[in-house]
Amino acid sequence: MSNHSPFGIELFDGVSGEELFSVNMGLTYRDFLVLPGYIDFNPSDVELETKLSKNISLKRPLMSSPMDTVTETDMAIAQALMGGIGIIHYNNSLDEQVELVKKVKRYENGFIKDPILLSPEHTIADLDAIKEKHGFSGIPITEDGTQSGKLVGMVTNRDVDFEPNRSTKLGKVMTKDLITASQGISLKEANDILRTSKKGKLPIVDTQGRLVALICRSDLKKNKEFPYASKDDSKKLRVGAAISTLPESRDRVAALSAVGVDVITIDSAQGNSSYQIEMIQFIKKNYPTIDIIAGNVVTQGQAANLIAAGADGLRIGMGPGSICITQDTMAVGRAQATAVFKTAQYAAKHNVPVIADGGISNIGDIANALAIGASMCMMGSMFAGTKEAPGEYFYENGIRLKKYRGMASLEAMNKGGDKRYFSESQKIKVAQGVSGYVVDKGSVLNLIPYLIQGLRQSFQDMGYRTIPELHSALRQGKLRFERRTESAQAQGSVHGLYSYTKPSMRVE
Repeated sequence: MSNHSPFGIELFDGVSGEELFSVNMGLTYRDFLVLPGYIDFNPSDVELETKLSKNISLKRPLMSSPMDTVTETDMAIAQALMGGIGIIHYNNSLDEQVELVKKVKRYENGFIKDPILLSPEHTIADLDAIKEKHGFSGIPITEDGTQSGKLVGMVTNRDVDFEPNRSTKLGKVMTKDLITASQGISLKEANDILRTSKKGKLPIVDTQGRLVALICRSDLKKNKEFPYASKDDSKKLRVGAAISTLPESRDRVAALSAVGVDVITIDSAQGNSSYQIEMIQFIKKNYPTIDIIAGNVVTQGQAANLIAAGADGLRIGMGPGSICITQDTMAVGRAQATAVFKTAQYAAKHNVPVIADGGISNIGDIANALAIGASMCMMGSMFAGTKEAPGEYFYENGIRLKKYRGMASLEAMNKGGDKRYFSESQKIKVAQGVSGYVVDKGSVLNLIPYLIQGLRQSFQDMGYRTIPELHSALRQGKLRFERRTESAQAQGSVHGLYSYTKPSMRVE
């Protein structure tokens, strides 16, 4: 294979994508390789801008899955800051989901918009409990302990460290002489005040003296610039939310639209249904400015129905996830690489991007998914176990872990996850997923740059600078592939060593 040859030589080894997936057999990402191209650029020259949906472009082709152990506010904020997007799960009440989306939309880099608050009637013991759980004790005090009350003081370690009576009310020990800043101040101006005041925290208040945000001195060094952040026309972070096809989800769409959600994902294990088509048509009629990601689907026929109904993007995958057992349990689904290629091949004719959802455990899987037509990669296990994923860390045999569960596990279904399986009213629940634990991976803000750098190097090896260029080469048959046998897969991985240390996904 050759592309961009300086000598005009054009020799094609391997097979085209069409030929690779013409075999009557399902393929996964591990069953093939992309053959190398010609390098005349650096990895830093690779641009990974892509389409999430018909009307939304993002700087990075990564997104987090709407799972209750993967994506809530913290994950969605981190994904958007890094150029991707997070989809808030619906294993919660309407009000809870809306509040999670609102927090993402309210976020400003460096400003804590939802600080923990206490009232003068709380005690030092209450402060101790917060410190033990969250690791900090500098707490704003408002008249009633809520953000609707006027800011009346601050309590820090120096106010309470030597107080023997932990039942003392905070109103007696709090610092009342506060340095504050007015709402609308820039992060740079706020940081300048912190530096000159020598204070640990700077409250931001409105004209009525109510707390609207907090800036912490300890965060000064953490406040990075995020040039690739995913933002809407109002410069607010982009965020998506999942809904089911049940009638109650129509109320969710109305509430989510009111708080500015950017994209709605209809979360169904098998998306080719009258229920989903009706939901797409309802949203398109009543909320035409919201893009819809429909799915999940794995065949061209399924894709055709949802695109005809008005889908702006498609989510591809049925059973490839690490905690999904749909294929074993139901004997229905499709090998993920074949599913992505076939659906993308059809969807591209209608300008509808596809999202590869599931089966991704390393950088190579992401690169392969993009090479065979995906515009985005949705991941659960990749981001589970990170600092931003919901849930508490715990230790087992000295290893730091977090829970990770499939939305079709019995545990998640009992909380509401069965809304995606048309079985919510049935007394007998058949699990199509499992619950498990994953190792601490550190922060997403460190993990994503690692993934992006690996992707850039992969694109350099393939010989393409952008995702549209890669897809164009795929459609023209210029991007070449080769199947590999089980022995070739074994040889392409670590072998022949007595022992070795596997590279960690945890990036500091």
